[in-house]
Amino acid sequence: MNQETKGFYKLSWLQRIGFGSGDLAQNLIFQTVACYLMIYLTTVLKLNPAFVSGLILTVRLIDCFWSPVVGRYIDNNNPKLGKYRSYLLYGGIPLTAAACLLMLPQAAEWSMSMKIVYATVSYTVLSMIYSVVNIPYGSIMASMTRDNDEVLILTSTRMVCANIGQIVVQAGFPIGLAMCVHEAIDWNQATFMAIGTIPAFVILPLLPTLKRWLGKKGLYYTLLAIGLVGFSILFTIGKFFDVAELNTLVQVAKVMTGVGLLVGSLMWALVPEVITEAEYRTGNRPAATVNALAGVAFKAGFSIAGWITPLVMGWIGFNFASEESALPVAPSAWFIVTCVFALVGFVLLMLCFMGSKENITTTPEKPVTFGEMWQEFKANKCLQLVLSIFVVVFLASFISAPVNAYYTKLANYSAIAQNAILVFTCIIPAILLVVVGCLIYKYPLTDERLDEINKEIEARNNK
Repeated sequence: MNQETKGFYKLSWLQRIGFGSGDLAQNLIFQTVACYLMIYLTTVLKLNPAFVSGLILTVRLIDCFWSPVVGRYIDNNNPKLGKYRSYLLYGGIPLTAAACLLMLPQAAEWSMSMKIVYATVSYTVLSMIYSVVNIPYGSIMASMTRDNDEVLILTSTRMVCANIGQIVVQAGFPIGLAMCVHEAIDWNQATFMAIGTIPAFVILPLLPTLKRWLGKKGLYYTLLAIGLVGFSILFTIGKFFDVAELNTLVQVAKVMTGVGLLVGSLMWALVPEVITEAEYRTGNRPAATVNALAGVAFKAGFSIAGWITPLVMGWIGFNFASEESALPVAPSAWFIVTCVFALVGFVLLMLCFMGSKENITTTPEKPVTFGEMWQEFKANKCLQLVLSIFVVVFLASFISAPVNAYYTKLANYSAIAQNAILVFTCIIPAILLVVVGCLIYKYPLTDERLDEINKEIEARNNK
């Protein structure tokens, strides 16, 4: 019996890219929300930043309860079109519709009370449907192979595709808005928003080689150190020099910060490890449950960032609703750009649906209960640590995302507003990267131990 038949499947590049296209699709929607929804709600709909802060936190709290429900349902069921990939189709259609309805141009003309209702309902619905697609998608990777090298390649492919989505949205959204309103494109701003994604296209394809050279933890520490230097340079330039005059150095520093924040992408490679460790202890492979909990942690970091950013910046002295907007505010332009990304995303989800092959899936003999999910969380120390890393690293990534649009225009704002922008684009993310490094230091699963665990599981299954 060869390694292939024991679950250590080797995958074709067609399968890898097909799987990765799902992350590209989701990021066209997710990055729109992460980077631009707060700006849309405060500058286009003119909603109070405090309300927007509370809305983002509330929706994410709802999702913290909703995601485990979705994960439990998926783990306990086995649809005909695939245990996990079925939901790319079942959820992809309503997800696309919800994304298109997120920024209706008519909403800008409604009363303030109607705007509040609209923003609350549209964002909540989109978030809940997104989980129905995102959780099973994350589970597909753990169902394709047990081979650690293949999982790393899959993660690299997935994250390259995700970062393509990120760079398309972060640069493409302001460019698209400018084109829709026939304004000159601010290339410095568009570049700054997206250039931090560039390291992904260099580093992710080299992950297997870099991992052999530096080791798993050594790789993480190196990336984090480069990111810290980048944030330090951005702060120094913003505080003591003219950002416009040092644009080249600013863009280089932004690339360096992207290197540090890339650790967030690499965290997804730890999720299959946690799933395998859980299977080793319990006999079940709770892929969707673990991905649901990872999704909760990921969204917790995102939600805390979305809650803190408008609230605390307002306290410092920068109110998004009253300050000069860094982007055009024409409602129809926001609607058009969002719809384009959503529709392209749906096509890519269908490509992922057709290209992903599930080789390792199990359905529990009896349904997984919420009590058992809680027990698994308490028992799985690796899961607890990974979830903590997820919260912190994605808080670092998203706390500055909407504020980045303002950094290249620092000279347009008062000293108080400039300090608020620098706090969120430089200081807080740098502190959080230090915390990430401390958490990674405690992670116990080595590649050698994972190989032992996988071989023991397959030997047990083949008895």
